[in-house]
Formats: sequence, C-alpha cells, structure tokens
Amino acid sequence: MPRTYNTPEQLRSFERLREQAVALRRQGLSRRQIRDHLKVRNNDLLNCLVQGEPPPAWTRRPNAKDDLRARARELRRQGWTYDRIELELGVSRSSVSLWVRDLPRPPRRTREEASAIAARGWERTLALREEERQQTKAAATAEIGTLSDRELFLIGVGLYWAEGSKSKPYRRDEAVVFVNSDPDMIRIYLAWLDLLGVERERRRFRVMIHESADVEGAQQHWAELAGASLQDFDKPVLKKHNPKTVRKNTGESYRGCMVVRVRQAADLYRRIEGWWYGIVLGVGSAPPRECPN
Repeated sequence: MPRTYNTPEQLRSFERLREQAVALRRQGLSRRQIRDHLKVRNNDLLNCLVQGEPPPAWTRRPNAKDDLRARARELRRQGWTYDRIELELGVSRSSVSLWVRDLPRPPRRTREEASAIAARGWERTLALREEERQQTKAAATAEIGTLSDRELFLIGVGLYWAEGSKSKPYRRDEAVVFVNSDPDMIRIYLAWLDLLGVERERRRFRVMIHESADVEGAQQHWAELAGASLQDFDKPVLKKHNPKTVRKNTGESYRGCMVVRVRQAADLYRRIEGWWYGIVLGVGSAPPRECPN
C-alpha cells in the first residue's frame, strides 16, 4: 500500500480502487489496460493495486530459448563440454556459459575421446555445409525454368564449340563430333541436334573406355540414354590399362566417354562455326571481323 494513504478516507479509496483493479485483473486485463481503465498514472500505485494477482497467460512473453537452455543443462550434466554443446545446439559460447556455469565441470577427457568428439563435430559441420550447398543449388535450378528454342540453340552452339571437334588450318575435316562423359551434357547435345533437325539416321555413336571396365554395360547404358540401338554404335575404343596409374574413374558408375558423330555434316559444321562467331560478335566486345576461312 502506498505510504501517502494515511487517512481513513484515503485508505477506503485505495481499497475500492484495489477491488476494481483485482476484478479487472481476474477478467484477463493487462497492466496497461487496467491503468487506462482506472485512470491510474502512477506505476507504484498500479503495482500495489494488482499485487498478488498473477498476470494473464496471454501477456507472458514466450522465451524461445527456454528449451535450448534446458537441453544445454541436460547435456552439461552428461559431461558435455562447452564446444560440444555449442555445436550441438547452434548457439553462442556466451549463451552456453550463462546457462550452465553453475553446474559442475565435467572431468577432463582423454585424447581419444577428444578426437572422437572433434570428428563428430566436423561431420556435423560437413553435413550443414552440404545442406547449404544443396539449398543453393535447388534455388539456382528453380531460377532457370523452361528453356525456349532460341535459348537451347545458343546453349548448344556454345556447348559444341567448347567440347566438340573443330577444324584446323592444317586439317580441314569439317566433322561434327562431340565427346563427353557427362550424361547430362550428352542429353543436352542430343536435344540440340533434335532442335536443328538432324535426323536420327545420321547419328553414329561410339564408346571410349578403359579395357578393364564393363564395356558391354557401358554401351548399353549410353544406348538407353541416347534412345538408340546397339546397331547404331561403332566398335568401342579401348584404352590400355596401366597398373601403375591410380585411377579415380572406376567402379560401376564408370561408363567411359560417349562419342556422337553426325554423318555428312560438312554443311552443319560450317553453320556451327558461323553461329559461334556470330555469338562472339554479338556480345559487343570483339571488333568486327569476318569469320575465319
């Protein structure tokens, strides 16, 4: 009760005001609502009026870290170090220290135990990095959407000029040959040939692979990807196995390289070369010039 309420009249006035405040509090009103309703501007008086009455549940602010704090204390009792708790819960060192500093310190761990803990922490870090990596890739994938024919056309020109065979001044073969080990690159290239109207009958395939690999399985794999039959494949090119070489491209996933050759393609090659130089000139950074003869 405020000390200024000394006379009987003041005390009766305070009691009446408190009865109203308690009634409002039990109806679920907040301190601010009671203050405005009773026209009480003095915080000390307001505190006295609602003293002993718990605030309504809806006015209590939830503490998002209560669960983390409880978990941190549980882990500390199990003997976890600050580093492990920090890594496990994804919180700062200062938060961990504030939550568990009153608990007994765990015994010192052996070198083997510390190494095992560090290894698990590193695995978790790598897993988080991989999750972030996949999220970034997924977001970037969604940015592309469906390609227009012109977009596929330009992509195919650039793809061929980067990975396809090209005539040299000393060897004017003007052949359209594309070689790659990436199935997705092959799919895009074949879709590009479809866009250009290159007939399926003009396409020949060949597998280039180490002789120690599954040659027949590789041919079947590439035939299914290309939607072709094994009769459309020329004899595979086998690379001699060198036992001194430590190769990474081994195992069931190793399929070698796929060679896609277009027959009777001199005119197509000339157009590809022209398209490429059209792109070069189109970016505006190259000086105007004629295509090489």
